[in-house]
Amino acid sequence: MRAFLSRLLHAARRRRRLAIWTAGLAVIALVIAAAYSPFSPLDRLNSLVFDAYQKLRPRPQADSAVAVVDIDDESIRRLGQWPWSRTVVAAIIDRLTQDGAAAIGLDIVFSEPDRTSPALAVSQLERQGFQVTYPAASGDLDHDKALARSFAQSPVVAGLVLSDGLVTPAPPPKAGFAFAGDSPAEYLPAFPGAVRNLAILDEAAPGLGVFSFPPAEDGVVRQIPLVSRQGENFYPALSVEALRIAQGASTIVVKSTGASGEFDTGQPGMTALKVGDVEVPTGPDGRIWVYYTRQPTSQQIPAYRLLEDPDPELASQIAGRIVLVGTSAVGLRDLVSTPLKAGFPGVLVHAEIVDQIISGKFLSRPDWAIGLEVVFAIGFGLIVLAFLPVLSTFANVVVAIVALAGSVGLGWLAFANYDLLLSPILPAQTSLLVYGVASGVRLLLSESESRYIRTAFGHYLSPHMVEQLVENPDALVLGGENRELTILFCDIRSFTSISETMEPTQLTVFLNNFLTPMTDVLMESGATIDKYIGDAIMAFWNAPLDVPDHRQRACESVLRMLDALGELNKSLEKPVSIGVGLNSGICCVGNLGSRQRFDYSAIGDSVNVGSRIESLTKQYGVSNLVAESTAREVAGLAMLEIDKVMVVGRDEATLVYTLVGDRDRAEQAEFLEYKRLHDGFIASFRAQRFDEASGDLDRLVSLAPEGLRKVYAEYRRRLDAYRVVPPPADWDGSYRSEHK
Repeated sequence: MRAFLSRLLHAARRRRRLAIWTAGLAVIALVIAAAYSPFSPLDRLNSLVFDAYQKLRPRPQADSAVAVVDIDDESIRRLGQWPWSRTVVAAIIDRLTQDGAAAIGLDIVFSEPDRTSPALAVSQLERQGFQVTYPAASGDLDHDKALARSFAQSPVVAGLVLSDGLVTPAPPPKAGFAFAGDSPAEYLPAFPGAVRNLAILDEAAPGLGVFSFPPAEDGVVRQIPLVSRQGENFYPALSVEALRIAQGASTIVVKSTGASGEFDTGQPGMTALKVGDVEVPTGPDGRIWVYYTRQPTSQQIPAYRLLEDPDPELASQIAGRIVLVGTSAVGLRDLVSTPLKAGFPGVLVHAEIVDQIISGKFLSRPDWAIGLEVVFAIGFGLIVLAFLPVLSTFANVVVAIVALAGSVGLGWLAFANYDLLLSPILPAQTSLLVYGVASGVRLLLSESESRYIRTAFGHYLSPHMVEQLVENPDALVLGGENRELTILFCDIRSFTSISETMEPTQLTVFLNNFLTPMTDVLMESGATIDKYIGDAIMAFWNAPLDVPDHRQRACESVLRMLDALGELNKSLEKPVSIGVGLNSGICCVGNLGSRQRFDYSAIGDSVNVGSRIESLTKQYGVSNLVAESTAREVAGLAMLEIDKVMVVGRDEATLVYTLVGDRDRAEQAEFLEYKRLHDGFIASFRAQRFDEASGDLDRLVSLAPEGLRKVYAEYRRRLDAYRVVPPPADWDGSYRSEHK
C-alpha cells in the first residue's frame, strides 16, 4: 500500500511540475507577445521608468555655451504686452549681435504683419482716400522691414513650426544637406504644413530651424527630431541650425544605415547627424533623447535688460554663446512638461539640447534594447519557474523578489554606467506574472491532489487533518444597480482666472486646502466621493450603504460646506466662492469603467441634471441650487424657491431652490416675513400679474441680501421683456436655460 501510494504521489508531482512549466512558459510567451501589441502600455511604462532614471541621475551641470533671452513676466510688465513691436525685437537682436552672440535662435514665429507699424496705418488711410505725407525714409515706417534688416545683419535662426494640421508650405530651407547612406525621405515622417514667418523675415534670416515639439501621449518632452521633412525639403531643429550658424557651416550631414562604416539592418533609418565639428548619434527616426540637467545651466537674461541695462558686463554673458530667445511668461503658454519638471519653458528645452550636444552626453536606446529586454524577461521567468516546484512558498517569494531586483538593477546599471535606456518593466512583469500564475496552478493542483488521495484511500487509511487554505480575494466585476441617490456637484467660481495667477505648486496647495475641508464635511455626512474633476467635486448619498435621509443630509452638508469655505477664506488674500448643485433621482451605481480600470461611480439622467443645476448657480448668482426632487423631503432649513427651469437637454421644467440658512434661521420671524413676500412675488409672476409682481420685486430688492440680488435682477429683466412681448398663453412660468 505504501509503495503504491508513493508511486501515485510521484506521478501526481510529475503532473504538477508539467502543469507549472506549461503555465509558466505560456505566461512568458503571452507577456512577450503582448509587449509587441499596438495596444500594449509598455511604451508608456518604459517612458516613466526612463523619467525616473533622469530624476535620480540628471545630466551633470557644466559651463554652458548657451544663453537664453527670456521674455518673462517682468519684461512684459516693463515693455508692454506681447506681441511687442517688431522694432523692439529688432533692438534686442541688434544688442545681441553687438555683444557678440555666435548665433541667435528664435523660439518665436512672426506669422502676421506688425499691427503697430506706421506703414500699415498709412496704407489704410491712403486706401480710404487720405493724402498722407511722411519722411522720405519710408522704409523706417515698416517695422517688419526693420526687423528683416536686423535679421540680415545678425546670425539669426528664424523659427518654424511644422504640423500635421496645416497645409501652408514651409519656406525653402537655409541649410544644405548631404546624405551618407539611405535617403532620409525613406524613413522621416513628412509634415503637410507649417506655421512660418512673414516671407520678408524668412528670406532675410541666415538660418531657419524647427522649434515645435512632437506630440506625446502624456505631453512630456522626452525626444526631439533633429531633422524634419516637408515634401522634398529637410529642415533642421532650432538647436541644430543654431549650431550650424555658430560654426559658420553651410551643410548638415545626415548619416543613415547603408553608409560606409554603418551597420545595415535592412530597415532604413538614421544613425547620426554631423553639423560642423559636432556629431550627434540619433535614433532611426532622427530623434535624440533629451538628457536634462536638474537646473538648466544656460545663462538666463530677462529681455528688458537688453534694452534698459547698459552694463558692459552683460556682454560677457552673450559673447561667443548661442543665444536662444523665448518666453517663460505664464500667460504666453510656452510651457511644457519634462521628466524633471512640469511647466518648463519650451526655450529652455532647446537650450538643454544645444548644451547636451556640445557636452557630448547622449542617452541611447538602440534597436537591440528591446531584444535584450526580451532575453532578460525570458531568463528571469525561467529562473523563477525552475525554482517554483521544488522550493517552499517563502523561498519562492524570495526568488521572485531577487528576480525583480535583478531586473531593476540591470536597467539602472546600464543607465548609470553606459547612458543606455534599458527598461526593467518587461523582465520584472514577466517574473512576477510567472510567479503569480505558476503559484496559482501549483496551489490548485495541490488541493486537487489532496482531495483525490482522500477519496481514493479514505477506506484504507486513517483520516488526516486538512491544511487550511489561503482564501483568494473575490474578483471585482463590472456592473451596477439602480438606486435612488442624491447627487452633489461643487465647483469653484472663476477658477481659470484664479489658476492663471498661481504657479503650479501654489495651485496644488490651494486646491488641497480647498478640497480637504469640503471632503471632510461630505464624508462626515455619509457621502461617497465619486471623483475630483480639477477644482470640482462630485459626490452622492445612499450608495453603497443605505442612507434613508439622504436628501436632508445633502442639504445640511451644503450649509456646512459654505461655513467651511468662510473659514478658509479668512486665510486667503482674495476670497473665493463656490457653486453647489443638488439633485435626487434613480441612477445606475456600481463599478463602472473598463476591465483594466474601473471606479465606483454613478451615471444616469439624474447625474446630468445635477451637473446642469450646479452650472445655473452662476446665472442666478447664488452659492447653491437644490432641485425639487431633493427639496421636497427636506424639513427645518431656511430655503427659498428660485425658479422653474428647463435645463439644457431637457424639455421638462424643474423647480429649483436655494438654501439660505439652518434651522435657527428658518424659525426667525424676519426670515418668515421675507419668505412670504418672496413666495408672493413668485406666485404673481407665474400668474402673469406683472404689475403686482413688479411692486413686490421693488420691496424684495430693498430687503434682499447680497446673495440674491442677481436673482432679482434676472427677474427684472424678464418682467421688462414680458411687458414688451407677453409670454405665450400656455406659459407656466418656466424658463429655458441655454447654457450648460
